[in-house]
Amino acid sequence: MKDYLIDTHAHIDMGVNDDITLQDILREMNKLGVKKAIIPAVEIATQDKVAELANSDENIFGMVGLFPSEAKTYTQEFEEKMEALAKNNKKIVAVGEIGLDYYWDKSFVDEQKDVFIKQIKMAQRLNLPIVVHDREAHKDCFDILKENNAERVLFHCFSGSAEFMKECVKQGWYIAIGGVVTFKNAVKMKDVAREVPLDKLVLETDSPYLTPVPYRGKPNKPAYVRYVAEEISKIREVPLEEIIDITTTNAERFFGI
Repeated sequence: MKDYLIDTHAHIDMGVNDDITLQDILREMNKLGVKKAIIPAVEIATQDKVAELANSDENIFGMVGLFPSEAKTYTQEFEEKMEALAKNNKKIVAVGEIGLDYYWDKSFVDEQKDVFIKQIKMAQRLNLPIVVHDREAHKDCFDILKENNAERVLFHCFSGSAEFMKECVKQGWYIAIGGVVTFKNAVKMKDVAREVPLDKLVLETDSPYLTPVPYRGKPNKPAYVRYVAEEISKIREVPLEEIIDITTTNAERFFGI
């Protein structure tokens, strides 16, 4: 039985600075039983930093990818750089976070879709799983993934309904739940947490964002994924140890770590 947690989505590159080291973050993680974390990539400028952090500790892993709001910066040269990074670094374990975001700006949807498809195809060439950012774009994300035969898919920070979750799971895709599930009024997310098949569930923080109760309003940390696990344990009325074991096993299987 796995007795440690994995944060499958932590922007650790945003948390490491002159005052906070990776070792500080790891010490906090260990105090709450969190052993491993995976850092997504979101923009061109930070791909190397993500790879560098992943290489600096055996329990930290990274992804390559471009966030949908950055779609206009995508170039063939950048794609080649990401592909080379992934090919030459065993600590790069996924392509993400990639996808569609219609919340902030819907003026360049076609560019977002085009870049999403290009990165799906890159992931397939690299034989890496895909971590999807889907914000208010459920149908388009689903359709693009299905049309492009994407098989190894994880919906990061899942925000859809329980019905949409079930459609994703039918495809064999995974669901990641984060700190929002601890919010008092997050009825839809609690429903998803209650109904998602446990063999398709992983946990995340999306730190420094979406901090769970009891630290809501403060910067999120990878260590706080434990509070996500505790909330799901309460919602499902199953032992915390079971949630830890299953979600950790799922994460290690999905990312090959």
